[in-house]
Amino acid sequence: MNNLSDRINNLSTSATLAMAAKARELRAEGKDIIGLSLGEPDFSTPNFIKTAAIEAVNENYNSYTPVDGYVELKDAIINKFRRDNNLNYDKSQIVVSTGAKQSLFNIASVMLNDGDEVILPCPYWVSYSDIVKLNGGVPIEVETSITNDFKMTAEQLEAAITPKTKMIWYSSPCNPSGSVYSKEELRALADVLQKHPNIYVVSDEIYEHINFVGDHISMACFDDMFNRTITVNGVSKAFSMTGWRIGYIGAPTEIARACNKMQGQVTSGANCIAQRAVITALNESPSRIQHMIDEFKTRRELVLGLFRAIDGFKCNEPEGAFYIFPDVSDYFGKTLKGKSINNASDFSMYLLEEANVATVTGEAFGNPNCIRISYAASESQIKEAARRIKTALDK
Repeated sequence: MNNLSDRINNLSTSATLAMAAKARELRAEGKDIIGLSLGEPDFSTPNFIKTAAIEAVNENYNSYTPVDGYVELKDAIINKFRRDNNLNYDKSQIVVSTGAKQSLFNIASVMLNDGDEVILPCPYWVSYSDIVKLNGGVPIEVETSITNDFKMTAEQLEAAITPKTKMIWYSSPCNPSGSVYSKEELRALADVLQKHPNIYVVSDEIYEHINFVGDHISMACFDDMFNRTITVNGVSKAFSMTGWRIGYIGAPTEIARACNKMQGQVTSGANCIAQRAVITALNESPSRIQHMIDEFKTRRELVLGLFRAIDGFKCNEPEGAFYIFPDVSDYFGKTLKGKSINNASDFSMYLLEEANVATVTGEAFGNPNCIRISYAASESQIKEAARRIKTALDK
C-alpha cells in the first residue's frame, strides 16, 4: 500500500544530488571517485566573510530573524543591485531566503495556478521543471543546441508563447551550459515580450560574477521589463558559500510580499549567522573574490583542451559559470565493455562505473544529448578525470 501523495510519487529526484549520493556510496566502498557532478566551488569561504560570521556569534545573534531578512542585509542587497546591476529596488521588493532554490520555489508558489505554462529554454537548471510542476505549472521546453551556444532566440520564444504562458525562467550565466546572454540577445527577447504584457520573467543570476566575457546584464535593467522581472541571486557560487544557504530576490512589491507571506508559513527567516556574514560579503567590492573567478577561467581553458581531445566529445566554449556541457551523442547506439549506451544517462553511468568519474546526464537539464561536467574541482582532479575517461572510452 502506498501511503504517499501523488505529488511526491510524481516528483523526480534531483539528478545532481542523486549522482553525488551514488559517488559517496562508491567512495564508502573504497573506490577512488572523482566528483565532477556537483556545482560546488572547492575554495574555502573567504576569510573576511568567516570573520564576520564569528563576530556575529560573539555578538549573540541567535534569535529568529525577520521572515524577509535583516534590514541591514536588505540594505546591502539593494546597494549590490545598484552597484553591480544598475537596478533600483527598495526594501519592500527584497526577500531573503534559505538559498536561491527556496527563492525560486517561493516564486512558483505565489505566481502559478494549475495549467499555467512556464517557458524553459533547454538546457535549464535541473530543478526548474519539477519546481514548476509541483506548483501546478506546465513546463514548456524550448530546445537549443550547441551550435547556437544553447541560447533561446527571439523567434523561438515567440513560437513557444501561448495564451496559457505565465512565465519564462532562465539562468545567465547558465547552469549547465555556461552560456551568457548578451544585452542585445536579452533585448531581442524583451522586444517579443512587449507584445505579451502579462508574461513575467524569472532571471536566475546566481553565477553573475563567474563571467568571462564582460559585464553581466540583467533583464530587469530594461525599463520596460523592470516591473515584469524577478531577479534571483545568492552567495553560494561566487562567494563559495554553498552550505550557508542564503539567496534573495528583487521583485515587484506585490510578488515580494507574497513570497514573504509564503515563506512565513514554511521556513520563516533564514539563518541569523549566515545573514550577518552575507551583509559583509555583499558590501565588499567584487574584487575581493576575483581570484576565484580568475582560477575558474584558467580551469575552463584546461578542461576544454582536455575534453576536446577525447573522440566523441563536442564542446562549445562556455562564457561563464563553471561547467562544460559536451554533446556525447556520437556514443549512443554503441556498446562499451559490454554495456549498451543508448542515451546520456547510460553514458554518465558508464563513466562512473568504468572511469570512477561522476558527471550528470543532460537529460536532467532537458537536453538528452549532453552531459554536464563541473570544473569546480582542482586542476589535478580535472586532469586525472580526463585521463580516466579517455582510457575508459578507448576500450
